[in-house]
Amino acid sequence: MTGSGGAAVPEPDGKRPGGIARLIGTGIITGAADDDPSAIGTYASAGARFGFAFLWIAPVLLPMMYVVVYLSAKIGRVYGKGLFGAVRDRYPRWLLAVLVAGAFTGNLIEAAANLGGMGAALNLLVPVPIPLIVVGVAVIVVGLQIFGSYDLIRSVFRWLTLALFSYVVAAILARPDWSAVLSSTFMPPMRWDSEFLMMVVACIGTSLSAYVYTWQSNQEVEEQILEGKRHWWQRRGASRAELIRTRREVIVGMLFSNLILYFIILSTGATLHASGQHEIGSAAQAAAALEPLAGPWAKVLFAAGVVGVGFLAVPVMTTGAAYDLVQGIGGKGSLHHRLSEAKLFYGVIVLATMIAVALNFLGFNPMRALVWSGIVQGFSVPPLLLVMMLMTNDRVMMQGRRNGVLTNVLGWGTTAATFAATACLVGAWAR
Repeated sequence: MTGSGGAAVPEPDGKRPGGIARLIGTGIITGAADDDPSAIGTYASAGARFGFAFLWIAPVLLPMMYVVVYLSAKIGRVYGKGLFGAVRDRYPRWLLAVLVAGAFTGNLIEAAANLGGMGAALNLLVPVPIPLIVVGVAVIVVGLQIFGSYDLIRSVFRWLTLALFSYVVAAILARPDWSAVLSSTFMPPMRWDSEFLMMVVACIGTSLSAYVYTWQSNQEVEEQILEGKRHWWQRRGASRAELIRTRREVIVGMLFSNLILYFIILSTGATLHASGQHEIGSAAQAAAALEPLAGPWAKVLFAAGVVGVGFLAVPVMTTGAAYDLVQGIGGKGSLHHRLSEAKLFYGVIVLATMIAVALNFLGFNPMRALVWSGIVQGFSVPPLLLVMMLMTNDRVMMQGRRNGVLTNVLGWGTTAATFAATACLVGAWAR
């Protein structure tokens, strides 16, 4: 895939590359992008506040993470359009408008929070005001999207995501009580107060963020265009082998993402929570969780991880916002188009980035904004997931590739769980 710098050249055999290289190149990197700065801030806050008592969220979220990303990929691969292009074809305009507004707003807030998180992380190393860093990062991201390509961003920054493994090593070196770790993971003490439920909804929202699966559906379309299928009728339908390959890539990516999720909570629980530091108000406090591994280099590792995944995730969010809005109004836009061919699409990317930057000048605490962005996303997930389940069970849309029993069990269970979590939080707030 390329950006506006030029059209992509299909593979000689017209097929996507496969094997281990593809799993690493797509599955792992997609999983890393899901652990964006918002996710890192949310999971770190959960570990610091509740310690090991929040580890249970990882195994609970894993099947949910898998099914929502797979469903979105399936819509793009089988129906041949992005999520909101499919919604526009199938549902009334009023419902489309509500869903687009929710997803678009969620993308903007998440992008703003992530830019702020990147600014806070870089501020650990560079004594420059965070808002100015945010502007500089945004200019670089937009420049690469318009004049370069997303592949370029991924090639430059994807290996920085390896810094996320620092949380795995830090958790091990902190020498936690592994019996307590296992007990909290599988037999956790549960709470039902608003503070606990807010963090549950935030974790659901940041791990199942709408930007992930709206992007994933469009990524499937972009890859089919890369294969030479430039017209919708050419992209309709998918073979069983294609869906198996897609499922495998999603599983690998979500396993990686979930592993990092688990060890971020574990490392902050074993270090910050254990030392009585239950609130994370700054990037420096989050970086302190890496000190058992890196000592004075903890700030560098933390900044590298946040900035690395931020440069992966922010373009996904702003481009996702452009996909959502342009498809919602019936327009066209693709990363394969040049700027002159898709002025509205690239214009929305610039506008979304500008709004995200502007939100950072309102004086919000960057780390708390990361958590609240997850809560906002948590409220947008249930209705979108409900629509995705209906579409992937639609006989006409799926052309014989409707969901199987296991996918439906996971999908409807996840839909019910997300509605229940947000309803419980609203109930707790109302008390």
